Amino acid sequence: MKKTIVGIDKIGFYVPQQYLAMEDLSDARHVALEKFTVGIGQDKMAVPEIYEDIVTMGANAAEQILSDQDKQDIDQIIFATESSFDLSKSAASYIHDLLEIQPFARSFEMKQACYSATAALQMAKDYVLLHPEAKVLVISSDISRYGLDSSGEVTQGAGALAFLVKAQPTILAIDDTNLAMTKSHYDFWRPIYMDKALVKGQYSTGIFLEFYQALLAEFQQRYPGVVEQSKAFLFHMPFTKIAQKALKLAQGMVSLDRVQEWTSHLETATLINRQVGNIYTGSLYMSLLSLLINDEKLDAGDKIAMFSYGSGAVAELFILEIQANFDMQVDSNLIIKMLENRKALSIADYERIYQTRLPQDGSDFLGKPEANYHGFYIKDIHNHQRTYGYQ
Repeated sequence: MKKTIVGIDKIGFYVPQQYLAMEDLSDARHVALEKFTVGIGQDKMAVPEIYEDIVTMGANAAEQILSDQDKQDIDQIIFATESSFDLSKSAASYIHDLLEIQPFARSFEMKQACYSATAALQMAKDYVLLHPEAKVLVISSDISRYGLDSSGEVTQGAGALAFLVKAQPTILAIDDTNLAMTKSHYDFWRPIYMDKALVKGQYSTGIFLEFYQALLAEFQQRYPGVVEQSKAFLFHMPFTKIAQKALKLAQGMVSLDRVQEWTSHLETATLINRQVGNIYTGSLYMSLLSLLINDEKLDAGDKIAMFSYGSGAVAELFILEIQANFDMQVDSNLIIKMLENRKALSIADYERIYQTRLPQDGSDFLGKPEANYHGFYIKDIHNHQRTYGYQ
């Protein structure tokens, strides 16, 4: 009996249509530009408008990839985020409505800091293994906020990815070998009464690297030789420089040739991240997308090791395998055009947008997108209910 292979059949991506350049941020904050572009590894950060939220971004990412038949076949929607605006109603329920998915579908939201998109993909994979005819829509969507002139300001961002998970995928297969790890930490958290995250930056980086070393060592014991077969090694990237820090720790744990091979793919795997910033649950998968559309050395059958991390803290190491004709299945032109056509913001405009908030007291809101905006948007908020439109 032929083994059922499950993985990612389609990938959609959305980023807000405006950004702030690190040159402007460094000038305004009186910080040397190299601290941002080299020390952090960031060139631009995406800035969402007031009428954009995790639902609009997620719907915009998913709309690109779903056919009418997909909408009839999808029977599960999993929305991964740490930017939720409702403690009861899931963002997935809005997606189900906006994309007109057939009614007999399960829809829910998942949270565990930046890790939950990985949990969603693994859950989707397990579901399809049990139901080989099923399709699962996984969405990762987040808005990263740390505060104006804060130490984390440079690592803000916003964006969404959408994945269609099914049997016999055309882009990536999710391997059965994986290993997760959990240990309670206060390295990054956001209490319910706060709109900005609390973070212990250096401490969080240390926990990230500690988890990486521990998982890599244990993974090698449980699955000897598997990780060494990977052509690239990708990481959750709250800032792109952290991937370089992690790979240095792999020296002595795997062969030097393998570490050098992994390092050679880092530049292509960070290109999009450097242009967008931190998108929490989607940062690892934005790096994956960057690798797929920019790296010309990838071939069908190549394996990619993935290190997923979410503060609090949970991490997982797993393996993906590239499928035949994968490069024909990802719309690289659309993604490149989306990034290139964004509008540059001045510091004044960025700070104005940042300080403009949706009502926090239950009052009404009317969304008025600019004429050149294309996609889903918050149409209004009335009686504590969000209504979405499309332009």
